[in-house]
Amino acid sequence: MNVSQYLKNNYYRIFVPLLLLIIWQFVAQMGWMTNLFPSPVKVARGLADWVFNIDGTAQDKSGKWVFDALNSTKRVLIGYFLASLSAIIIGISIGWSAIIQKTIEPTIQIFRFIPPVSWIPLAIIWFGIGDNPAVFLVFLGAFFPILINTIHGVRSLDINIIHAASMMGATTWQKIKFVVIPSSLPSIFTGMRTSLGTAWMITVTAEMIAVKSGLGYALWDSYYFMRLDLVIAAMISIGILGFLSDWILRIIIRRILHWQQDLLNNK
Repeated sequence: MNVSQYLKNNYYRIFVPLLLLIIWQFVAQMGWMTNLFPSPVKVARGLADWVFNIDGTAQDKSGKWVFDALNSTKRVLIGYFLASLSAIIIGISIGWSAIIQKTIEPTIQIFRFIPPVSWIPLAIIWFGIGDNPAVFLVFLGAFFPILINTIHGVRSLDINIIHAASMMGATTWQKIKFVVIPSSLPSIFTGMRTSLGTAWMITVTAEMIAVKSGLGYALWDSYYFMRLDLVIAAMISIGILGFLSDWILRIIIRRILHWQQDLLNNK
């Protein structure tokens, strides 16, 4: 599919971004809020220099976009992976076992309502300045949505299916592996998509305070020098990377849950 064919089939997807860009440029050309809101051209120039080191517009950030983007992405991926793994295991355990539910869930429900950003002082004291506090905060932000959705997925399972597996002689592990986990995947993936957005938000917040690299640090450092073009360039970069990571996750989900799509198509 060439570019013109793609635009023809997906023009409605770019309508709102294009409209916002036109309004933004119109406001800039009219001279409204010039000191508070740089024009798209100025932002694009700052972003281009930040990425490609063209003319030094971004000063000490020239050509360092890839370095900052990779640092932020690394923190998101590590924290998100650890949160997904632990939340799925604990969520299945709570959903499957009444004893584990009564023992662990009340404590988890208390911690769930503590905002991840409130852990920043302790994270800095425990882990110092660097990647570790950011990863820890991402873990906290991503953990609970996946956990809650996993528990919901396991508890929503039709008990008759479990009884049928038991009548066929399935062991506990076989029932979890071949019945509970596959049936819970739609809920688990819903939690993972929600947590991915949270992971990016928490990473940027942590980088503003607890680390000296990444898109969040670049955003906050640009604010100190009133480089609002770079502030907006960093915001756009975060939005694009978050969108791309969610797009990749949706592709993975569609491939794993192809059986669900087949069922919907056959209805």
